[in-house]
Amino acid sequence: MSSPSKRREMDLMKLMMSDYKVEMINDGMQEFYVEFHGPKESPYQEGVWKVRVELPDAYPYKSPSIGFVNKIYHPNVDEMSGSVCLDVINQTWSPMFDLVNVFEVFLPQLLLYPNPSDPLNGEAAALMMRDRTTYDQRVKEYCEKYAKKEDAGAPPEEKSSDEEVSEAEYASTDDEVAGKADP
Repeated sequence: MSSPSKRREMDLMKLMMSDYKVEMINDGMQEFYVEFHGPKESPYQEGVWKVRVELPDAYPYKSPSIGFVNKIYHPNVDEMSGSVCLDVINQTWSPMFDLVNVFEVFLPQLLLYPNPSDPLNGEAAALMMRDRTTYDQRVKEYCEKYAKKEDAGAPPEEKSSDEEVSEAEYASTDDEVAGKADP
């Protein structure tokens, strides 16, 4: 391969040709979102996530940065930032891997086989080790609440309308605030 930028272009095109929905963030090819569907026959199977990918200048010699934009309940994914703890991506990355490997092998394997002994989400890890049935149910609840197809397309900061305070809840009269006057 002649240069990292050529390899970046080829890997990105290969990912797009593999039927993944890819949304570029800027004009360059270093930051983009990929729509990722949970693996079949797992508690994640109904989930659709928007995954942010950042390719370093030294890609493919240096691993991509991967993070879930919408929430996911998993021991190896930070619930707040969406950062992924995955050895293959973080420590054992090789230029032999490409972006299709990330979405067809590494992320599905992460969701199918969580590692609760190396958690980024301690609560999910503890629940998984203590009560797998309840853990699987919590995963499904998160999928239902945060990982629908429309959630994968929403901007990360966008709040849903049910989180906003309605005008009726917000409005109050002076009497309600001050209470009754003394006689």
